[in-house]
Amino acid sequence: MKLAVVGGGSTYTPELVDGFARLRDSLPVEELALIDPDTHRLELVGGLARRIFAKQGHPGRVVTTSDLEAGVAGADAVLLQLRVGGQAARNQDETWPLECGCIGQETTGAGGLAKAMRTVPVVLDIAERVRRAAPDAWIIDFTNPVGIVTRALLQAGHKSVGLCNVAIGFQRRFAAKLGVAPEQVHLDHVGLNHLTWERGVRIGGPGGEDVLPKLLAEHGDSIAADLHLPRPVLDRLGVVPSYYLRYYYAHDEVVRELQTSPSRASQVAAMERELLEMYGDPALDEKPELLAKRGGAFYSEAAVALAASLLRASHIPADGDVQVVNTYNNGTLPFLPDDAVIEVPAAVGGDGAQPLPVPPVEPLFAGLIANVTAYEDLALDAALRGGRDRVFTALLAHPLVGQYDLAEQLTDRLIAHNREHFAWA
Repeated sequence: MKLAVVGGGSTYTPELVDGFARLRDSLPVEELALIDPDTHRLELVGGLARRIFAKQGHPGRVVTTSDLEAGVAGADAVLLQLRVGGQAARNQDETWPLECGCIGQETTGAGGLAKAMRTVPVVLDIAERVRRAAPDAWIIDFTNPVGIVTRALLQAGHKSVGLCNVAIGFQRRFAAKLGVAPEQVHLDHVGLNHLTWERGVRIGGPGGEDVLPKLLAEHGDSIAADLHLPRPVLDRLGVVPSYYLRYYYAHDEVVRELQTSPSRASQVAAMERELLEMYGDPALDEKPELLAKRGGAFYSEAAVALAASLLRASHIPADGDVQVVNTYNNGTLPFLPDDAVIEVPAAVGGDGAQPLPVPPVEPLFAGLIANVTAYEDLALDAALRGGRDRVFTALLAHPLVGQYDLAEQLTDRLIAHNREHFAWA
């Protein structure tokens, strides 16, 4: 089995490699191709990847290349984890919206739109090249904003599934609080990428006992603290929102915090410099502890599970391989179009991901899901076709903007800060 990672020079990659090494019985990788245009980073990350494999006795071969076609040729699955414009572009996404009193964040709001517009054309070009070099390969997208990027891939006819680590992070934290094995915890997870709620926490399987009320009663304070939300908010909602919901539920408070603190991008950039220096140490043969602060916790476990399920069989199992993924709605949430991309538990097999039935979604959540889905539709149109009017319309539709004067100001800033990435500008 051959896997390829586009963006293999990312500081995330050792986390992924560690997962491939530890979980090799689930995913027997014979060749791992790391692909990146930055040859310096690729050399550092590739060297550490080989040492991780060697230390853990993994027989697979790690190859590095800046040649995309050569790297993906013959691959069974291709993982996308790229950042167009790097941390410098992310830093802009997180700062210029604050000038207008709006959230500065790389996956939602105006900054998220900027990232989507830079990213979608690049990902679609990569996917077309993958289709020619490895026509049977699955494309697993971890590139943000995952929902919009995955929708672009699916609409272009690619074999693709989107992946996020929010659900597996909740699963692992809830399992620890409940004192059970993570695989025993199944989430009633519903929404869009970075816009989700845990409406149930079931033990033993999708139809198991719901222990969410018990979890909130006994651990509500610590869960609320992790989310930086007041405990009464969780009690009133009766669910656990993802930490991205704080941008909606406490918008003004978050803006004030962001306006008086360093950007996350600047913090990550400093971590990346330190990590790359560590990766260059020939004595290092495991992922360093600092990597846990970089983000993407449990990404490797989620990626291994998804790739293993997609490559294991030629059919979707009826009751096994249930994972939270991003895929077409296809009637799962009846208030959304079929071609909306949602994030829910799905049965995953060689034919792809089939969302499991979802109980009716409460109006409080369904309204926001529908609103953001409409924005994502307009955001994808702007990413594919460009133009100031499309940027403005997408921003006006976003619930974190929603005012024409703000949309005008943000449109001007978005284009000004991303002109080098937009051929039409």
